[in-house]
Amino acid sequence: MPIDFEDSNDELRHIRLSGRLDIQGTGEIEAKFAALAASSKRRVIVDLSEVSFLASIGIRAIITNAKAQMQRGGRMVLFVGENVSVAKTIDATGIYTLVPTFSALVDAERATTA
Repeated sequence: MPIDFEDSNDELRHIRLSGRLDIQGTGEIEAKFAALAASSKRRVIVDLSEVSFLASIGIRAIITNAKAQMQRGGRMVLFVGENVSVAKTIDATGIYTLVPTFSALVDAERATTA
């Protein structure tokens, strides 16, 4: 499962995931995802727009890292773009109440400073 990141500035990191966040996919990226989310960047956008499947283990990894970021005084938000499948999973599970989720990147960026 591919994972990539880009630092937009001193405070904002974009982490891009693609593929399946199932048992195998999450296992492949879990350590790197945690390291990227735990960086000195205080604001993190996780881009799920290219994720084809989001399983409960992937949701757990997102929530765990979002909570860790909050404990460090930071903030994590999710960007789903036009990914209807992942958006439905996020809505059905209610994780948007813990990790704000956005379909517009500009809204996700704005929310990291809220």
